[in-house]
Amino acid sequence: MGKLILVRHGKSLWNVENIFTGWTDVDLAPEGTAEAKKAGELLRKNKIVVDICFSSYLKRAIRTNWIMLDTSDMMHIDCLYSWRLNERHYGAWQGRNKDEVKKEVGEEMFWKIRRGYDTPPPVLTTDDRRHPKFDTKYNQLDPAILPVSESLKDTRKRAVEYFFECIAPQLVKGRIVVVTAHGNSIRALKAQIEDIPPTKISKIEVPTGAPYVYEFDDNLNLTQHYHLE
Repeated sequence: MGKLILVRHGKSLWNVENIFTGWTDVDLAPEGTAEAKKAGELLRKNKIVVDICFSSYLKRAIRTNWIMLDTSDMMHIDCLYSWRLNERHYGAWQGRNKDEVKKEVGEEMFWKIRRGYDTPPPVLTTDDRRHPKFDTKYNQLDPAILPVSESLKDTRKRAVEYFFECIAPQLVKGRIVVVTAHGNSIRALKAQIEDIPPTKISKIEVPTGAPYVYEFDDNLNLTQHYHLE
């Protein structure tokens, strides 16, 4: 029986400051470090022995994974990284205060983009230094596939593709898999696994640093899911 544990990274510096983060590579806030330690303690308390980990290219998710594994005495576990588990790309909104953006674009448009399914924020221009092509982490990728803005639908497409290509095969083998990622990439995976329709995806809450467990049978049918206590 395969077991998948999804963990949104601990609270980041920009979470605390109410700033759109997206692909900006900010680190954990002190509160986020504490959340990651608590997640690791939960793994240890529940005697969960992880077989393999997956994470994004962004340090707030990677560091959360490191702290969890360190706290649960599993630093030796292999971890694979993919940009497809990155947070949703917030385009020209990245680095901007959420309240200021809401005031600028209006309440209706703000929530349509932030909590809607298929409406992306304004795009980055190709010469904007926030464009991922200027980040060395993505040097090995074709610039044409790098997003300049994403809707939740876009984020779901890449995250779910990665799930079936790389994560699901581990679950079929009966392994215990941890994925540390981001609010929207995890929201996308939860929607896929729980068969939640697009109209309800925005209502999925993903708290920081809180492990959520999915258990599957040998045919990858979901048998149960729950928060780790």
